[in-house]
Amino acid sequence: MRWLQALLLVLLAACGEPAPPPHDQLGKLVVATREGPATYQFDGDGKASGFEHDLVLLFAQELGTEVRFIVTPGHAEIAAALADGRAHFAAAGLAPTESDALRFSRPIRELRQLLVQHEEAPPVAGVADLADRPVVALAGSPQLAALARLQPKPEGMRVVELDGVDEMELLDRINTRTAALGTIDSAHFDIGANFFPALQVALELPGRLSLAWAFPKNGDEELLLRADDFIERIRRDGTLERLVDRYFGHARRLDQNDVARFLERLQTVLPRYRRYFIEAQEMHGIDWRLVAALAYQESHWDPLATSYTNVRGMMMLTEDTADRLRVTDRLDARQSILAGTRYLVELKEQLPPEVAEPDRSWLALAAYNLGMGHLNGARFVATLVKRDPNAWYEMKQVLPLLAKPEYYARLKSGAARGGEAVIMTENIRTYYDILRRYEKAVVSPQAFSMSSMSPM
Repeated sequence: MRWLQALLLVLLAACGEPAPPPHDQLGKLVVATREGPATYQFDGDGKASGFEHDLVLLFAQELGTEVRFIVTPGHAEIAAALADGRAHFAAAGLAPTESDALRFSRPIRELRQLLVQHEEAPPVAGVADLADRPVVALAGSPQLAALARLQPKPEGMRVVELDGVDEMELLDRINTRTAALGTIDSAHFDIGANFFPALQVALELPGRLSLAWAFPKNGDEELLLRADDFIERIRRDGTLERLVDRYFGHARRLDQNDVARFLERLQTVLPRYRRYFIEAQEMHGIDWRLVAALAYQESHWDPLATSYTNVRGMMMLTEDTADRLRVTDRLDARQSILAGTRYLVELKEQLPPEVAEPDRSWLALAAYNLGMGHLNGARFVATLVKRDPNAWYEMKQVLPLLAKPEYYARLKSGAARGGEAVIMTENIRTYYDILRRYEKAVVSPQAFSMSSMSPM
């Protein structure tokens, strides 16, 4: 991080260290960030989401102010935004460093730092195997300092700094073998492994990575204190843990073979049925990619699928559900997709109005597997064990209790395999993330959009 610190000092000196106006005098909180799946990103419909994005929105709500993001391509531009007073602080997955130009909030998260490679690359048994080998890293990233701390220092190791690219582009280079080794934090690797299943961890780099918000040294002192109080509060009350779960809780649920098979069928099978999923969105307002993710979990996009319990078709409908939805042939892909989507909408509508997105969708998906009666039973159990029945993060810890006699004996709905519903829902979340990366959104007037949901 010495490069970033030096740049900050030069920029501050050149700009005469202007300070941004206090947040309560500007009328709007201005925050510098950068694009990435763990920070701030745009969905296909142009709406923003991301862990840092949602965290800042929660902080702005607490301050009672609006927020404007300055989205930059990299660390250098973030440094410039802070140095010339265009932003009150930066929220971009930054690591605290010793700097005369910056102050940092208390830590938000702690991650591991990894050296990754393609599974077919020569193995790295230890630091000595890095001798005379090139390693790519993002310019200004904390991983540069981690590489510098390697002991014994690999002779001839060449560090290639990538400027103007993000973490997923770095992983793509490793995946396509245009780079042999790369460094990244564990959160981005867990996300990227769902897009690039051939990647693997070659080595864990020394030192844990703490992430924090960065403030100009001459910035608003009260704002930094408020940020520290906010971070401490959301850590204590569980808000931070729930937000981490929203963006990272379902990562690495699938193994490499599962992801590789899904990516292959995305190319070979999905094109046959894409128009039906889009039609379902146009009729019912649910993002077609979420419906497609559900269908893949149910049948692997096989319209002739049949289970031992006689649920059938692309969306694995029971005979009763199909009859109620006036499906004449459960093995007809179009009928199955449209009916399954309508059924999912009905399940969402049956949930109380206080259940917010995205929890509303995750709970409805669990009910798709269990039935609403069992989900309502689990919501009752949640109240018994002091869990929030409206939060997926809480309910996915409650649902497995439906298989225990001390809980299901108290329910009219009886026992259920709640743990299977959790696994199914988490898998769908992963498939949906992959589809959002590789398939375009279709914007319709009533379209469901995960990116437009409330952060909590």
